[in-house]
Amino acid sequence: MKRKFAKVVTKLPGRRAAAVVRDTSKYLSPSISRYYPLVVDSAHGSIVRDVDGNQFLDFTSGIAVLNTGSTHEKVVEAAKGQLGKFLHFSYTDFYYENLVKLAEKIVERVPGDFEKMVYFGNSGTEANEAAMKLARNYTRRTLFLAHGGAFHGRTMGALSLTASKPIQREGAFPLLSETVHFPFPYCYRCPWKQTFPECDYYCIDFFKEQYLEQFVPVKEVAAFVYEPIAGEGGYVMPPPEYYKRMEFLRKEGVLFVADEIQTGMGRTGKFFASEHFGITPDVISIAKGIASGLPLSATVAKAEIMRSWKPGQHASTFGANPVAVEAALATLEVMNSERLLENATRMGKVAMKRLLEMKDKHEVIGDVRGLGLFIGVEIVKDKKTKERGEEEAHHILEECFHSGLLVISAGRNTLRVIPPLNITREELDEGLEILEEAVAKVDRLRRSRRE
Repeated sequence: MKRKFAKVVTKLPGRRAAAVVRDTSKYLSPSISRYYPLVVDSAHGSIVRDVDGNQFLDFTSGIAVLNTGSTHEKVVEAAKGQLGKFLHFSYTDFYYENLVKLAEKIVERVPGDFEKMVYFGNSGTEANEAAMKLARNYTRRTLFLAHGGAFHGRTMGALSLTASKPIQREGAFPLLSETVHFPFPYCYRCPWKQTFPECDYYCIDFFKEQYLEQFVPVKEVAAFVYEPIAGEGGYVMPPPEYYKRMEFLRKEGVLFVADEIQTGMGRTGKFFASEHFGITPDVISIAKGIASGLPLSATVAKAEIMRSWKPGQHASTFGANPVAVEAALATLEVMNSERLLENATRMGKVAMKRLLEMKDKHEVIGDVRGLGLFIGVEIVKDKKTKERGEEEAHHILEECFHSGLLVISAGRNTLRVIPPLNITREELDEGLEILEEAVAKVDRLRRSRRE
């Protein structure tokens, strides 16, 4: 297949990229990990160019941030317009007209037929920190429930909820000891060796019997904090009625806090993934795609909950930066006018069909799952044993990179397919072709080593 979008013109990494990688290791914190030596020079739509002139198709969206694609002209123009007015005046002490407009548009989109209010910050982690603090303040309770494998951020409070990789928590203890983790319903790798639907949601029975009836006093629980679909834990889909069946917690006064930082803003084909599961959160955390690349987050809650805060109880100097707010308003307009939710659904079906065909052909693909353009491809060494293919997944990422496709992983061995929501069919097809070539090559190498 002749490449139209992916154009690798020099050996990777190129000379300029190699110099940047070298200087990065000299000057920047080693706490940041990277997948491969991509050094971005420019990006537009689903196309990324590096400093050495190579051109890549983007299946990462800046980690599910660039839902409208890179540098969408309407978003750029909106930000430019605000840059000429004022850059900052701190919404902690003063008022912004555009901020009220944005809050109104966001609450219209958040599920729930009740009055809502918004707190604005800068990042997903901040949104979750605010949600935790708000839940404790409202309920006057201390405990949190969260899933094993969850990722909710890296600051100390959100990190207490995070349980996706030990390295993220290393050297940070003591964290909030009042967080209780229990297994996510990972049907492909069921911790109880059950099979869905015959199991009849045994995961919930186990949670009740082994947690609530033995050592977790439910009346001390402030909130159940969850990702509707597990993100960093491996893009894992829960069974369809899982969250509806967990609603028994609400009868005990437990708040439902949905971390929609990665699944929100249309990524799954609906504005929020919670809508797929028929669940209405009490509090919802939003970030990533909200401002098409500018730092902004929102914690949205029932007005009754948000009004439990007093003036000065929580704030952020840079939260709701006016330039980011204008970018967010433009993002919402683009999502509506260009029908990006519909495109995410349509292109997601195309991608799922092709990926499931790949799964049937290649031994290294164990599972394909997702909604819209939030898709995980789990790589294994053997389909029968389901042994995790961590090395194979890494090699596939590298092969894609060297062929002009940007893909990243989630969890230990899952590839993410998260292109911009406005990706074209032609771009998607070419990217999937490159991905299959990489999968096939790694599959051949795996087989040859076994023979």
